[in-house]
Amino acid sequence: MKQLGFLHCIFYYTFSHRGILVLLVLGSIVGMVFAYYLQKVVGLDPCPLCVFQRIGLIGMGSFAFLSLITQLQKRWAKLTLMILALLSILWSVGVASWHIWLQNLPPSEAPACGPGLNYWIDTLPITQVFKEVFTGSGECALIDWTFLGFSLPQLSLLFFSVLALLVMLNIYILLQKNTKL
Repeated sequence: MKQLGFLHCIFYYTFSHRGILVLLVLGSIVGMVFAYYLQKVVGLDPCPLCVFQRIGLIGMGSFAFLSLITQLQKRWAKLTLMILALLSILWSVGVASWHIWLQNLPPSEAPACGPGLNYWIDTLPITQVFKEVFTGSGECALIDWTFLGFSLPQLSLLFFSVLALLVMLNIYILLQKNTKL
């Protein structure tokens, strides 16, 4: 019977407001460490869309971390941080979805390789950089790494979707009137 109490305690904490914040921060760290591993160890240079996906992941993790380390007593402040975290991770979901769409274009319709994100940032206005990134380039359409038959953007979309669900769960918890903060 004591084991059931211990497991109940672990489950209750994990899916509490602070427990979910810990999961979100850890998810962001694990995602960025994996991206770093793929870049530095495996040798996969990120395409512009991959960089944009990382920005959303870092944003979500930053807002979750800020909510975790601050002792905010106002529900609206915690909700604001969680809504910003949700918008950040939804950005990553959208970019990953677009990336998957580009990878599934017929080869004749795939965009040609461009000069790269660093060149665009150095030479173009920021609005034009966004346009170029979302138009895509040939490097974004290539599938150069898979795991269990899934491309990296497909795996990223799954990962980001799970994180988005956790953020939404946290928002739901915060909206409950009897939630102890």
